[in-house]
Amino acid sequence: HAAWKVRPCACWKESERVFRAGSCFNADIRVLRYIGLLLSERKTFMEIAIIASDRKKELMTEFCMAYQGILCKHNLYATESTGKYISDATGLTIECMLPGGSGGIEQLSSRISYNEIDLLLYFRNPLGAPQYNEAEHNLLRLCDIYNVPVATNIATAEALILALDQGSLDWRELVNPRSQAKGAHGKLY
Repeated sequence: HAAWKVRPCACWKESERVFRAGSCFNADIRVLRYIGLLLSERKTFMEIAIIASDRKKELMTEFCMAYQGILCKHNLYATESTGKYISDATGLTIECMLPGGSGGIEQLSSRISYNEIDLLLYFRNPLGAPQYNEAEHNLLRLCDIYNVPVATNIATAEALILALDQGSLDWRELVNPRSQAKGAHGKLY
């Protein structure tokens, strides 16, 4: 259909303008509005993995305290000591994996490979002795393969959490449809 010469647009209003310029039918515009309405009404609960190296646990805890209001709306997973640290300080419900060095990172990697994680917050210590860590490398590689947003520092983490709160990461629903069925703490809706 010749009227469907549409480039990807940043917002629905711009898409609507492009459709009108391409002499699209009014019914097509109504469909666009309906889809936009559906997207704005969705309840999205993201699956967020949290990992922090020993020297970054306090910073991660402070970050989670600052954004507790946003994080409490989502399902949280963390390595054992990081999860306990954050849970004790904030009261957030966190499903804890094994300790990072004892298989916790591999457990989270497995969840990423099955598209069960939507966002990874991984504060690591860049000032330590540079050493190759195969589990860490694999975790980040899987995030690249499965398009999982990753924050390895507080600035990026803040940008991702604010984007999450604004709904800018809702595209992950298409990849991980289970996120829309469960609420915070795994309750089904």
